[in-house]
Amino acid sequence: MSFRRALVPSLLALTALAAVPALAQEPAPTPAEPAAAAPASAGPHFGDAKAGEAKAAVCGACHGMDGNPADKQYPKLAGQNEAYIARQLELFKTQKRQNPIMLGFASALSAQDMHDVGAFFATTSALPGVADDALVARGQALYRGGDAQLGVPACMACHGPDGRGMAGAGFPQLAGQWTDYVATKMKDWKAGTSWGDDANAKIMPAIVAKLSEADINAVASYVEGLHTAGAGTTAAAK
Repeated sequence: MSFRRALVPSLLALTALAAVPALAQEPAPTPAEPAAAAPASAGPHFGDAKAGEAKAAVCGACHGMDGNPADKQYPKLAGQNEAYIARQLELFKTQKRQNPIMLGFASALSAQDMHDVGAFFATTSALPGVADDALVARGQALYRGGDAQLGVPACMACHGPDGRGMAGAGFPQLAGQWTDYVATKMKDWKAGTSWGDDANAKIMPAIVAKLSEADINAVASYVEGLHTAGAGTTAAAK
């Protein structure tokens, strides 16, 4: 920051004012107008989990108070990263992701609200799910190694070996998510549905276009049963 030094004339002799009356008639110098303030930058938002807990109370009716819903038609939000939840809420609000129910809730939220809600659910833990034994082999192969012949990358490249996702890159947690929910969304993408128009929104539609329905069901089942040893349970066959 630079400072302007004010130059104040030194009045050494008061009688000089009488001798030079013109000085009294000179208008005082007009102060320089202050520079216009720079517009405030939106900047990044950082969620407050405590504030988010209160704001997320309304979510509990469908998603469970801790983000673990009883009804499989609603996705688990527990353990999901803040950035991903905030982004999805923004997509609902702007209708880039179509869902009439979520539009009603998201429309009233500010960007800070969205991050607060996301921060709260990020502090909770998803309950472990179960995988179908008959689908584990194919699901695991796709998740961990992809399929070179199909041109399909390994799911864990973005969602992590433990299915916890990569918050910094905006990739969601999949571990423990309901099979039916994951399979339905993958089939929606295959049918042409898109969630936005940015780079991340284009990833999954391009991948699932190469997968068969059997492959989609297999990987969806596998991720439901995916969890860390610390979860205290093992995946069971349905």
